[in-house]
Amino acid sequence: MTLKHTYLLLFGWTVFLSMPSYGNNGTIELITKTTRFEAGQSITLKFSNTDNETPSLYISNSYGSTLIKPSVASGILNYQIPNSISNKAGVVNWKLLANNSLSGVFSIISKQNAVALETYLGPPSIQAGGTDYSMLVVIPTDNLDNPLADSTQVTVKHQFLENQNEETILVKNRIAYKNIYSNIKTGRILVSSECLDLNSKEFTLNVLPAIPTDFSISFHRNHGYADGNQITTFSTSIIKDKYNNIVSDGTYVDFFITNRSNHILKTSGTTIKGIAIAKMIHPDHEDHWTIKAYIEGMAESKPIELAYKQIISDFNVDFSEDNRTVTIGPLKSFMNQMVPDGLKVSLTIFQNDVKLDTLTKSSFEGYATFKLDNNNFPSTNYTIKIKTAGIEKAYPNIKL
Repeated sequence: MTLKHTYLLLFGWTVFLSMPSYGNNGTIELITKTTRFEAGQSITLKFSNTDNETPSLYISNSYGSTLIKPSVASGILNYQIPNSISNKAGVVNWKLLANNSLSGVFSIISKQNAVALETYLGPPSIQAGGTDYSMLVVIPTDNLDNPLADSTQVTVKHQFLENQNEETILVKNRIAYKNIYSNIKTGRILVSSECLDLNSKEFTLNVLPAIPTDFSISFHRNHGYADGNQITTFSTSIIKDKYNNIVSDGTYVDFFITNRSNHILKTSGTTIKGIAIAKMIHPDHEDHWTIKAYIEGMAESKPIELAYKQIISDFNVDFSEDNRTVTIGPLKSFMNQMVPDGLKVSLTIFQNDVKLDTLTKSSFEGYATFKLDNNNFPSTNYTIKIKTAGIEKAYPNIKL
């Protein structure tokens, strides 16, 4: 025998002698034959023992693992399973540390007595039309908070308008669930569940209108003159979805106004009882508007056209105090009355065709007055242009 083989033999014999001895396979046997227990039941695993050994029992379930020391009575090893494990439904694995081959498994089932229903419903709002749905999830549990066994019956009840329905579903993988579909009408669906004579609370599922469909718009105004003062009110028809449901209050509607210069104005409103209202002040000069409304990404109206007539055909300009005081007015409206206060009047000053400045005033009691300061405009000749209500007048060679 070579030296190498001799060394390996001696090493193996040393390791064998150093291993602890718990007896052989035949000295410890499992006495308890039950492998199925009810949650909350006192569970004791018993083993026969002829070697007076007291090995620990290793047990493990989905909540954790622990070691149990036995109590010995009449040569029997009794391993009392702690309540933290015996109260929880599931599978428990065990292994006796005296013998690697002595192991097993037992199961703990929940009590078939529902004391609580964990119930969830979501989403809380769905869209009308019969394709959108909310899911009801029910988890019936016993008094130890264990989900009840599979195939336990759960009754789902729901009521909508004049219809009331009940349907039985089964617990599977510890939960029961049911999809609750919308109707083509809006309203509220009341939902509840029952299991083993235990009832859940009432849940409310809101069925909201579907996507809005196209609509029309209209307008209202006191007159058609461009006075820069009055208000034009735009309103929609009653906006509905394709199932004839009025859209939800608060639906946002944008009104886009394109004027004669292709500039775009915008106003907006939200629906109340399906109608959205928005307002826009009249232009201060003759103009033509094209108005179209949108519910962004969903619906729109056909355009409508509006014309605004000129209110001022001419105005007077008076220069005084070395032409440094410029008075515009009286500014008269369509009935020869003074225009409302606030009409914009602008005065632009040029020198040698170069614009120096533009001054702006709002009319008051039919007049607008400009004071041309000597520090800003030294004494020389200027061209002055005055514009209001879309009318412009130019005065060249004005000596200041």
